[in-house]
Amino acid sequence: MRIITTILTITLISASAWADGKANPKVTMETTLGKIVLELDAEKAPISTENFLRYAKDGFYNGTVFHRVMPNFMIQGGGMDKDLNKKTEGMYSPIKNEWQNGLKNVRGTISMARMSAPDSATSQFFINVVDNASLDVPRGGAAYAVFGKVIEGMDVVDKIRHTPTESNPKYPGGKVVPVTPVIIKAVHIAGDIKAAKPSSGK
Repeated sequence: MRIITTILTITLISASAWADGKANPKVTMETTLGKIVLELDAEKAPISTENFLRYAKDGFYNGTVFHRVMPNFMIQGGGMDKDLNKKTEGMYSPIKNEWQNGLKNVRGTISMARMSAPDSATSQFFINVVDNASLDVPRGGAAYAVFGKVIEGMDVVDKIRHTPTESNPKYPGGKVVPVTPVIIKAVHIAGDIKAAKPSSGK
C-alpha cells in the first residue's frame, strides 16, 4: 500500500499572552494538506487546554495518527500510531470532564475524546466536521467537552474528513480508518508554556 504521510506540525502562538491571562492560545497545525489554526479556550476549558498543551510539550503526539475519520461526524486522533497500536508511554491520568463550560460541539470545534466514563479523557481529541448537538446531551452522567475551535483552515479539515477509509481488524469501529495514514509527525510549541497538572476530578 502506498503511504503518503500527512504531517502535522503544531505551533503555539501567543503563549506568553495566554500565560499572562490576556488571551487564549492559538495553535497552528502545519500539514501536507495545508494549515489549520486553532484557538483554545483557556478561560472556559482550562483543564482540557492545559492537558492538550502538556501532551504537546512532551512530544506525546509525535507519530500518532488520525485513526478515526467519519465524514459526517468528526475526525479523531492523538492516541494511536500508524499501525493502530495504542500509545501508552507518557500517558497521564484522565482529566475532569468540562462539558458544562457552555461551549457546544458545532462544526469546527475541538473536543476531548473519551471512554464511556465521564472523566476518562486523556490524550485523544476530535474536531467536529458538522454540528453535533447530540454530543452536548449528557449520557451516563456527562456530554463531550469542547475546548477550542478552528479559526483558519477548515478547508484542510475537510480534506482530512474526505480521506478514503477502510475497516481494520485492529480498530473494530467500522469503515473509519484512513487508507493512507494521517500522521502527526511533530508538535512544536513556541514560548514558555508551563502547563499546570490538570485535575482528575477524582
